[in-house]
Amino acid sequence: MSDRYRTLLLLRHAKSDYPDEVSDHDRPLAPRGVKEAALAGDWIRANVDGVDAVLCSTATRTRQTLERAGITGAVEFVDRIYDATPGVVIEEINGVQARFDNEVSTLLVVGHEPVMSSLALGLADEASSNGPVAQKLSAKFPTSSVAVLRSTSPWDQWALRGAELVDFHTAR
Repeated sequence: MSDRYRTLLLLRHAKSDYPDEVSDHDRPLAPRGVKEAALAGDWIRANVDGVDAVLCSTATRTRQTLERAGITGAVEFVDRIYDATPGVVIEEINGVQARFDNEVSTLLVVGHEPVMSSLALGLADEASSNGPVAQKLSAKFPTSSVAVLRSTSPWDQWALRGAELVDFHTAR
């Protein structure tokens, strides 16, 4: 294990719209979502020392959330994150260093519920899973919310109960 922290940000997409005859995958952001995605990006920039890489679901609302958040960093759009299970997203996290040429210290994953909350709580170690941050997150993981986890483990070794849940914020 390295003594250098790796930080994982789990961002649930912003509020989406429900236009008639549009598939779930293709639903866009609602006007409220456009505003809140930008607020989520502002919070990330104010509280995290840069995002090195992003894994984003291919759904329209996640792509638009990422765009409106204004987060820079290398981006990979990953179809498996749409309609995923926590295990699938962990597999994607485990393979992150092989996807990007740069060293990834901070990774942003833009995805969906119920996976984002299950993943955050599943990755959280016992000490942090019983704290106030986890209690707030487990009550609800609203749209435009960000869970922040960290660990000294390399990305390919991230596993259940292996990270500390350090923050949770809902952009409003």
